Amino acid sequence: MSEKFTYIDLFAGAGGLSEGFIRAGYEPVAHVEMDKAACYTLKTRVAYHYLKSENRFNEYISYLKGEISRSELYNKVPEELLNSVINLPIGDDHNETIHNEIEKQLKGKSVDLIIGGPPCQAYSLAGRARSSNGMKGDKRNFLYVQYAKYLEIYQPKLFVFENVYGLLSAGNGIYLDNMKKLFLKKGYDMKIFKIEANNFGVLQNRKRIIIIGVKQDHKIEIPNLGSVKLVSGDNVSSILEDLPEVQAGENKGHFTKYKTEANTYLTSSFIRNGIDILTQHHARPHTDQDKEIYRIAVQKWNENKERLSYNDLPERLKTHKNRKSFFDRFKIVASDQPFSQTVVAHIAKDGHYYIHPDVNQNRSLTVREAARLQSFPDDYFFEGIKDGNARTPAFKQIGNAVPPLMAYGIAKKIIELL
Repeated sequence: MSEKFTYIDLFAGAGGLSEGFIRAGYEPVAHVEMDKAACYTLKTRVAYHYLKSENRFNEYISYLKGEISRSELYNKVPEELLNSVINLPIGDDHNETIHNEIEKQLKGKSVDLIIGGPPCQAYSLAGRARSSNGMKGDKRNFLYVQYAKYLEIYQPKLFVFENVYGLLSAGNGIYLDNMKKLFLKKGYDMKIFKIEANNFGVLQNRKRIIIIGVKQDHKIEIPNLGSVKLVSGDNVSSILEDLPEVQAGENKGHFTKYKTEANTYLTSSFIRNGIDILTQHHARPHTDQDKEIYRIAVQKWNENKERLSYNDLPERLKTHKNRKSFFDRFKIVASDQPFSQTVVAHIAKDGHYYIHPDVNQNRSLTVREAARLQSFPDDYFFEGIKDGNARTPAFKQIGNAVPPLMAYGIAKKIIELL
């Protein structure tokens, strides 16, 4: 396309949704995100796209290898591009500043789309279950009001709003009903789709709501995203088989090499896309007790195709007081299944729900393995606040992200309309 369609990414996170839209040929105007570590990840991705477009990709590789620092990488990128990542919370206290920064990026151009979804904890079933009052009064319940303000100001042709299934039932449906009324008042008709990431080729069981809104004066027929069935036919083993073995707590430095050549799935899903080095494939350390439990979970699955129930563990390994629920708190990522369990932000706290299927490695997933389950390409680097090991913030960003492969499928459907 000679003239790319432009978009603003609100609540951008680590940029999974944006990555899919860039891959489909759209041009980002700005990413707005309150989490500082995620903003560094977004800036590093800005550097990636810029250096690649300038035929200076080797300079990005130097960063992945640890040969230059993050600040040295950013010095290679025009400051204006880095400023397109706006590290502020969306809300009345900061909207004016955010709008001023966006206007600098627009340079008189219009905005074709707004994409992004507010943090999902306020709508998720799990989040409401953990909250003492079902998250009533939580400000995140009303971030869609802020979203509507951005629609009013920038008047995009369409918007793409991503969230969890729990949005349908949150507040007995009142939030979704109010959302429809508010978006309609701002001039947008909307359609709601229940979609599954594995239908877009993502090897993960991830169910989400996608709301597509269209400006009423644009005669655009919204595509049926729920009808997409791009099942790959691959198993989870496809994203693990080329990775070198790693033991719990093992760190092989800034990068390592692949064990084998890329298979068809890894190339068709854009996960392996040309680089020959592997980053962030470090395993977190585990206690001897956890490793013993992991071994039992893996053997139970590999030998009998049975999931471990917490109450089946020997008494000496049962340290949790809760014996009446959450029996699958230790769960293997089964390599012989067509998709894994959902990757969520809790993976930043521990890896018990994401046990590697190789009993000889006896550990939970690495950052890179979790990123692959989310379909992030291997050249995507997840940052922390400081340079160095960013495992915890990286896991959090990955768990909260939209799978880029799913985002790419959605973006392709929309670009046909535009």
